[in-house]
Amino acid sequence: MKPANSTKPASESKDIVVFIIRRDTKCAECGEELGSGRWIRVENDKALCMTCADLAHLEYLPSGNTALTRRATKHSPLRAVVVQWARARKRYERQGILVTAEALRRAEEECLADEDRRARQRERAAERRENEDLQYLAAVTVKLKELFPGCPPKAAARIAAWTCQKHSGRVGRSAAAKDFEPQALRLAVIAHIRHEHTRYDELLMQYGDRQQAREMVHAQIEKLLVRWESPA
Repeated sequence: MKPANSTKPASESKDIVVFIIRRDTKCAECGEELGSGRWIRVENDKALCMTCADLAHLEYLPSGNTALTRRATKHSPLRAVVVQWARARKRYERQGILVTAEALRRAEEECLADEDRRARQRERAAERRENEDLQYLAAVTVKLKELFPGCPPKAAARIAAWTCQKHSGRVGRSAAAKDFEPQALRLAVIAHIRHEHTRYDELLMQYGDRQQAREMVHAQIEKLLVRWESPA
């Protein structure tokens, strides 16, 4: 059997795959009843419990510690990837790995031995990313002032900070904005005007119709855009 909703047979993977099941099933070899939450390996379309799959002696290492996972994987002669079906994303997602106890012990010892070094590397990488973000933010602010010379400096700084916020999914994080394409930055300015200089949010709350609310504030946005695009 294949796990429910499987989009890729386990046999197609280079790794041994262990599934955390959501529906009750039975081990094809020993006949043990396997309820929701149990772990199985699928062989020849048949579900096997961990004991019958010869994987019960392995230790579980949850995802999250990249260095520990990498080292445990390297040291373990037998290993498996543990996955579970994510209903929201409609795909199997990795939960962790199974490795031998000795591999996990060695990996933990290695990670403890160089934890200070790796911590310093993480700090330096974080500082580098922060500096890069600050430089990008400054560059966007300058470009906005070039495109919209009539825009007040404080407003330009606010627009840049808002649109460039990390992990926001806003236009400032797009590839077009990073290339300083005028249209991408113009969209950021329009979004700022819409939310900060019109009654758009109030109208959207009142009518619940995004298109209607946008049409009602369109003239205000265009008027302020013309002013900001003109020399101060």
